Amino acid sequence: MTEFIRHAIPEVIEVRPPKYGDHRGFFSEVFKRSAFEDAGIDIDWIQDNQSFSAAVGTVRGLHFQVPPVGQDKLVRVLRGAIYDVAVDIRKGSPTYGKWVGVELSAEKWNQLLVPIGFAHCFMTIEPDTEVLYKVSGPYSKEHEGAIRWNDPALGIDWPDPKEKFGVEPTLSNKDEVAPFLADFDSPFTFEG
Repeated sequence: MTEFIRHAIPEVIEVRPPKYGDHRGFFSEVFKRSAFEDAGIDIDWIQDNQSFSAAVGTVRGLHFQVPPVGQDKLVRVLRGAIYDVAVDIRKGSPTYGKWVGVELSAEKWNQLLVPIGFAHCFMTIEPDTEVLYKVSGPYSKEHEGAIRWNDPALGIDWPDPKEKFGVEPTLSNKDEVAPFLADFDSPFTFEG
C-alpha cells in the first residue's frame, strides 16, 4: 500500500509506493490514481518531464509557474539521488517562506508532491542522476518564475557539495540571478 507522509508543511507530501521484489527484480505501482484519491489528492496530471544531471551539486530551481498555468509536481528519482526542496510562496500562509526538504533516491523509491503555490528546487547528491516528474499544467515561458536557491532569508539546509564532494554548485545562468524572496511579489494566495 502506498504511504503518504505529510511533513512540517502538510501540503508537501512524501509518497512511498510499494515495491515488490523477487529473484527476477521488482515491480511497483509508482502512481495509482485511486491511492492518491483515497489520500485526498485529486490532481489531473497532464505530462511527465525527465531531467539528467551528470555532475554532483547540480542545482535546478527554485522554480514555479504563476497562475493561470501553475503546476503541481510529483517528483521521483530514476537513478542517483537528490535533495529536493519545496518552499511555500503563498501570501497569507502561516508557513510563507518556510521549506520542506527530502532526500529522494532510486534506492529509497520515494517521491515528493510539490503543490501549486510552492517553489521547487533540487540539488543532485550523486553523479548521473535522472529525475522524472509529473506536472499538472503545461510549461509556459511567460508564466515561469524563480527565487534564489540559496537565499539566506530562507535558510535552506542544503548539502554542501564543496565540503562533501569537492565541487561548487552548478547552476543555469537564470538560476544564478534569480531574485531573493524579499524582492518577490507572490501571485499565490493561501486559501486555508
